[in-house]
Formats: sequence, structure tokens, C-alpha cells
Amino acid sequence: MQRLWRQFRQSPVALISLAVLVAIIAAAVLAPLLAPQNPYDLRQIDVLDGTLPPGSQSLTGMTYLLGTDGQGRDMLSAILYGLRISIGVSATATIIALAIGMTLGMMAAYLGGRVDAVIMRLVDLQLSFPSMLIALILLALLGRGVDKVIVALVTVQWAYYARTVRGAALVERGKEYIEAAKCLRLSTPRIVFSHLMPNCLPPLIVVAMVQIAHAISLEATLSFLGVGVPVTQPSLGMLISNGFDFMMSGKYWISFFPGIALVVTVMSINLVGDRLRDLGNPRLNR
Repeated sequence: MQRLWRQFRQSPVALISLAVLVAIIAAAVLAPLLAPQNPYDLRQIDVLDGTLPPGSQSLTGMTYLLGTDGQGRDMLSAILYGLRISIGVSATATIIALAIGMTLGMMAAYLGGRVDAVIMRLVDLQLSFPSMLIALILLALLGRGVDKVIVALVTVQWAYYARTVRGAALVERGKEYIEAAKCLRLSTPRIVFSHLMPNCLPPLIVVAMVQIAHAISLEATLSFLGVGVPVTQPSLGMLISNGFDFMMSGKYWISFFPGIALVVTVMSINLVGDRLRDLGNPRLNR
């Protein structure tokens, strides 16, 4: 682990991206403590403060550093709370999809035969359709809601993990320690989860980083289109959508600042994931 960290910090871009990502996650977790206002508490919102530009001051003396939206909510507070929804939904969906895809991928690689054929045909069928199309169809059937968005994201993500872990497990399946476990007559679940799975995790970590960024972008797109999270729990995509109608009137900040937060979050995750990918590939590392 120390060796990996020494190699990781040799890239200034990756190190800065990691620092930015940690700051973003900390800001999202500590949003109730850091946000000047609870943007979802109607007692703290005044409609008369709607669409105030950045740096404006309300009648109560509160300064809106990033301005307010059409409902009078402080944009800085809304972005911090929106990050909680976007990151929380995407991380939850990624963890569930990772567990499902990893289990199915290892079963396909270890058992082989018809089990492998059936699972991989499902993976091929899943990957043959665009992720956005599948998510839109599911949300059209299930309706809006945080739990529905998580189901949609899990559905479009699990196949990536299944294919990745199957490739890694096929390499590990023929090694001596697996043969030794078979000779000891260990049960199949014990061999798969205690011996095979730990050696298949490194490539999955890189895929998970990329898929979290993809999930955040996909969730923001779905919310922007109005089929994602509800208005009462707006994510970054919903905040961007709320300010879209004000763009032509010059009130750019309502969509601009949530958009910047979304871009920085996705970019930092991708850059950290790219560095981990380079470290996991000896050719790229050299």
C-alpha cells in the first residue's frame, strides 16, 4: 500500500485531483454544518430573494455568495446538498452493481459451461443497448424517486463489472492456489469468495472509479430531463435544470455554478481513476 501511494503521488495532476475529490466528498458529507442555509427548509427561504446575483445581500442581512435560484434558495447551500444526493445515489448504485456483477462474473468464470454461457449472453444483451435508453425506459415504468434512480443505475452498470471480473477470474482460475483449494475439497462458495475474489479486486477498483463518474453524469442527465430524483430532493442535475429557463434572461449563475460543481466532481474522479489504471498496468506505468 505504501509503495502504491508513493507511485500515485508522483503524478501532480492525480494528487491534486485526489485532494479536490476528498474536499468535495467532505463538503457533501458536512453539508448540514457548512451550508449557510438549509435550502429545503421553507422557513429559511424567502421568495422575495429569488434570482439574486452572486454577492447580493438579503433583507435579513444574509449574503448569497453564489446568488439564489428562482425560489430564493441560496445556491451555495443548494450545491452542497445537491452533492450529497448525486454522490450518495451514484456511490450506492455502484456498490450494489459491483456486488452483483462481481458475483455473477466469478460464477461464470469458475463454473463455466452453461452457467458461463447464460450469464455472458445476458451481459452481451445488456451492453448492446445504450445506458441512457435503458435508464429512461426503467424510470418511465418505475416513476421518479431516489430508489428508482438507484435501480436504474444498477441495471445499466452491473454488466461492466461482470465482464471485467470474469476476465480476471479466468486468469486466476488455472493457478496453483485454486487447484490446491480444490484438492483440499473446499466448497465452491469458499473457493470463489475466499480465494478467487480477493485476487480479482484490483481491476474492479479502477472500473468502479470510472463507473462512479459515469453514474454521477447519468444521474444528472436523468434529473435534468425530469425523470430522475424528485424536486424535493434535487441533485446537481436538477439544479441545472431549474436554472435552464433563466439562462436567456441573463441569470446564468443558477445553472452555471451547479454545472461547474458537476464537471469538477466528474473530472477529479476520472483523473484519479486514470492514475490507478496506469499503476495497475505495468506497460502504462513504465
